[in-house]
Amino acid sequence: MKLQNYALGKWITGDGDGKELFNAITGDVVATASSKGLDFNEMMHYGRTVGGPALRKMTFHERGRMIKALALHLHGIRKKFYPISAATGCTKGDSWIDIDGGIGTLFAYASLRKKFPNETYFVDGEAATLSKGGTFIGHHIMVPKPGVAIHINAFNFPIWGMLEKVAVNLLAGVPAIVKPATITSFLTEAFVKEIVKSKILPDGALQLICGSARGILDHVTSQDVVTFTGSATTGIMLKSTPQVLKEAVPFNMEADSLNCSVLGPDAVPGTPAFDLFIKEVRKEMTVKCGQKCTAIRRVIVPENLMEDVQIALGKQLAKTTIGDPSVEGVRMGALAGKVQVKEVRERIEELLQTSQIVYGDLERFEVVGADKNKGSFMSPILLRNDDPFNKTDVHNIEAFGPVSTLIPYNGLDEAVELAKLGKGSLVCSIATGDNKIARDFVLNAASHHGRILIINEESAAESTGHGSPMPMLVHGGPGRAGGGEEMGGMRGVNHYMQRCAIQGSPTTITAVTNQYQMGGKQTEKPVHPFRKHFEELEVGETVITHKHTVTEADIVNFANVSGDNFYAHVDATSLDGTIFEKRVAHGYFVLAKAAGLFVDPKKGPVLLNYGLEECRFVKPVYPGMTIGVKLTVKEKVDQEKREEEDIAKGIVKFLVDVYDETGESVAIATILTMVKKLNQE
Repeated sequence: MKLQNYALGKWITGDGDGKELFNAITGDVVATASSKGLDFNEMMHYGRTVGGPALRKMTFHERGRMIKALALHLHGIRKKFYPISAATGCTKGDSWIDIDGGIGTLFAYASLRKKFPNETYFVDGEAATLSKGGTFIGHHIMVPKPGVAIHINAFNFPIWGMLEKVAVNLLAGVPAIVKPATITSFLTEAFVKEIVKSKILPDGALQLICGSARGILDHVTSQDVVTFTGSATTGIMLKSTPQVLKEAVPFNMEADSLNCSVLGPDAVPGTPAFDLFIKEVRKEMTVKCGQKCTAIRRVIVPENLMEDVQIALGKQLAKTTIGDPSVEGVRMGALAGKVQVKEVRERIEELLQTSQIVYGDLERFEVVGADKNKGSFMSPILLRNDDPFNKTDVHNIEAFGPVSTLIPYNGLDEAVELAKLGKGSLVCSIATGDNKIARDFVLNAASHHGRILIINEESAAESTGHGSPMPMLVHGGPGRAGGGEEMGGMRGVNHYMQRCAIQGSPTTITAVTNQYQMGGKQTEKPVHPFRKHFEELEVGETVITHKHTVTEADIVNFANVSGDNFYAHVDATSLDGTIFEKRVAHGYFVLAKAAGLFVDPKKGPVLLNYGLEECRFVKPVYPGMTIGVKLTVKEKVDQEKREEEDIAKGIVKFLVDVYDETGESVAIATILTMVKKLNQE
């Protein structure tokens, strides 16, 4: 079978015989892959001119719903990919991480749309006042890059590696060209065929290269984004491509790293933390045959517990049945191919110059349901290095397979130092039941790790574990790990967008951002905004209310109703040495009275008060002062119907500016109201 590439809106079989791809269990040829004949420059032009414009016309909400539809479609057919995944050496559990985990990331980013406005762009942060008079302000907006995301992925996660990246660039409004590692690209190709067949994504939003993509980076521009997952050596080479440097192309690298897990000094045998630690190390050594960029390579243990850990871990590893994933009881499959087996064995031989094998054997191990000489099998290998500060290979050499090394420490400071000797990693974990130990370790080790997991009994039942990056948290790390970040919720979306500072008058910035800016023009309308439907309201529309003079009776009555008898409100004799001149009105009275002033009480399109986003009391209000309110439409946030019979509605954010008789603000708040739409379709 010849794999096909998806380019320029059609499936294209590469020229020539192509590279042979093998079944990791049987050793049989499953496909050949070639990209010969593809014009990478044309593919990028197609993405920029066809896929990009289509995505950028969509709002965040529309793009999110598109991703959700894709996730639902793929979830419904996911089981058809499990047999194909098995040919990459995966057990059912391994395939679940890759396939279901990837689809889960799509769902997570589809839901993230609700954090963004129903616009094609978003406003970032708070406005900056740039002048004394307030007529000149600055802000930041984020807009999609009009380029292409080029994803160069590793062999170990043919599906998750693709979906965790494209979920982010699609939400941002940027098309992608995906280049999976050729050795397992037959699984990626099968998945992309279903994506294309669904017709959920617009033309040009996703293209696929199954064979070599050598030379593709020669065509990048400053508006493109490149992401790379794999070895640091390859990543550095690609990052140094002259065109990448010339065009200052954003390059996100996530490299394999020497991740570690630390057993806290309190986690002695018999404690839940000890048992959880052993379980986690065993899992990270055997899941995906240890072929995870997040797998535990260095097992850092108190010196006095080395023997206990070695024995306990050995017993757990002995329960690992290796073989054909289709056979009942098999817990570990094969490495992705013979090339990986050869490379891992070479790295182990290097590590053996300064370490010794305390569990496993490179030659003698049993395989169930398959011929270990034809498949790409390997026994879990546990090494031990008793002098990690002087014999430092363990901190520099990674065997990308079911291989970990036990190393001792004396005192938490040494554990931190050993963790840092990895020169930067994607993830570190510590097993401890002592929160002080957890705090001390995390704060001192965080500089060298992209993520730190604290393992204890309290979170064990729901913890996703050492090796599981989460969509809403960053996946990446400093130094050896590549210095990049992927996913991370809204942070990840920002990688595919350009932040631009905008400057002008508050009224003009309001018009550009579609969010009211303090000091901007306020427009009074003859109809109260509470009488208008969602579509009829305009940003900047304002109600200026009648006024109310605050009395001592107001303060006494509010204290009685609320039960708030704070001395500054009820005891004038206790004000010496305070900032108050006399009894002061409750801040919440001021806000409540403001509501009484601006609310139109009759039944109308306003369904309910949705809450407060921010509230500040900026000036004391004393009896005898007169207050009024300016109520301004600040922003409109569209809401989707969850069910067909739901009321069509949106959230309207109102700026509440409560001012006194001098015109100075005494309280500023943003209230949210749920407003019915005129159009109920």
